[in-house]
Amino acid sequence: MFAIPAAGGPRYGVLVEGPQGWGEFSPPPGASDELAARWLTAAMEPSTVGWPDALRGRVPVGAARPTVAVGRDIDAAVTLIREAAPDVAHLIDCTAEQAAAIRRRVDVPVAVDADVLAADPQCADVVVLRCGRLGGVRRAMRRAERLGLPALVVFSGTSSIGVAADVALAAALPDLPYACGPVPQWLRDGDVVSSARSLGTSDGYLPAAPMPAGPDAARLGQCLVTDAAVVAQWRDLLRRAAALL
Repeated sequence: MFAIPAAGGPRYGVLVEGPQGWGEFSPPPGASDELAARWLTAAMEPSTVGWPDALRGRVPVGAARPTVAVGRDIDAAVTLIREAAPDVAHLIDCTAEQAAAIRRRVDVPVAVDADVLAADPQCADVVVLRCGRLGGVRRAMRRAERLGLPALVVFSGTSSIGVAADVALAAALPDLPYACGPVPQWLRDGDVVSSARSLGTSDGYLPAAPMPAGPDAARLGQCLVTDAAVVAQWRDLLRRAAALL
């Protein structure tokens, strides 16, 4: 288990090794057992069956795209979108009904997570894909195919091993109309792979690889979690997630 220092506190994760290589299990704090199971499936994909073939050798990466937290205030969300005039309005903390209402009142494409679109496939113009949350590259691609909407890939990995899965998803999609990202800022100061293999943009792009880099022993050693209580908590989460597979 590893922890990478970050501005908002350490980012935790567990590396999963299989016959094909490595994967990363790093669900967000407070994740349900069901969500953790999806993250575990995503972590097992590159370490067992591997990722689908890439259709592009690199993917465009942009800065962190502002999100619009809807909550209970649709009017405030609409005002914010109209003032910011983004290329796509990425809504969070919203229902399908709220997304549909906002979509009718703004002139830019509206994007929501795939889970929101499950309630109403017509509530948005763009589907937000997160590799870990959707259970891996293949499952995310199938979800996008069923919805038939343009995709916005948002990186959710903690280390370069996890981010590589997000890049693999973006590289395998038939169409990629929006820049992906963002690359976690904390990777500039800490990672579990060697500095030469740590993911960083070059001219606004990240390279797509057939499999993630393996951990570097020295750098992983610097990130190892030694707090017994934290390790026990994550082991229990892994056990519950595995029981659902």
